[in-house]
Amino acid sequence: MIKLAYCNVADLDLKKSYGLLPNDRKNKVDRFRFPKDKKLSCGAYLLLKKMLSDEDVYDLSFKYGKYEKAYLANHANIYFNISHSGEYVACGISNEEIGVDVEQIDETIDLNIAKNYFFNEEYKDIITSKNPHIEFFNYWVLKESYMKYTGLGFNLNLDEFCILKSDEIKLKNDENNVKFSLFDIENYKLACASKYKLKKCEEYFLKDLY
Repeated sequence: MIKLAYCNVADLDLKKSYGLLPNDRKNKVDRFRFPKDKKLSCGAYLLLKKMLSDEDVYDLSFKYGKYEKAYLANHANIYFNISHSGEYVACGISNEEIGVDVEQIDETIDLNIAKNYFFNEEYKDIITSKNPHIEFFNYWVLKESYMKYTGLGFNLNLDEFCILKSDEIKLKNDENNVKFSLFDIENYKLACASKYKLKKCEEYFLKDLY
C-alpha cells in the first residue's frame, strides 16, 4: 500500500486549523513567526491525519528516530513522510518506509550547488539539459526524498549517492531496489522514494482537511 498526495494551503484558515491540532503540534506551530509557515505546519499535519483516516488509521502517537524522522509509535506497519514548500504541503503513507519531498522551482537557483555537492554525472545532466534550473529541482527532490527515505536526512551527504535519470529513475549501484516517482505540480516538483513505483499523486483540498 502506498499513497501520495498534496494540497495548496495558501488560503488555509489558521484559527480553525490550529484548533484541530494535538498539543505537541500546536507547540511546533507556535515556534513559527510568520503565518505562511504556520499554515504549512498546520496543513502538513492535517493532510497526514486525513490520509491516515481514509485508511482507517486513528489515535496517532508520534515518536522520532535518531535523526528526527517521525514515525507512528502505535502503528508499526504504517510509515509516512511529509514535506512543504511555498504554498504546498505533501504527504506519503505506506506499509513500507517512504521519503517525500516537494520544492517550488526557483529559476534563480545557483547551479554551483549541484556542481559542488551533487555527483558529477548528475551535474553534467543538469547543465546539458534544455532547462538546467528545472532539471536541478528534478534532482533535488529525488535526492532529498531518498535522504528522507533512509531516515538520515541531511546526515546523508548529497554526494554519497547518485541518481540515474533515464527511462527509469534509480540509484546507481542500488542493492535495495528503491523506486522513485517524480511529479510536476504547477511550478513545483514532487518526488517520492519507496519500495513502490507510483503512477499518480492525488490532490486534496482545504475542505477535505477540516
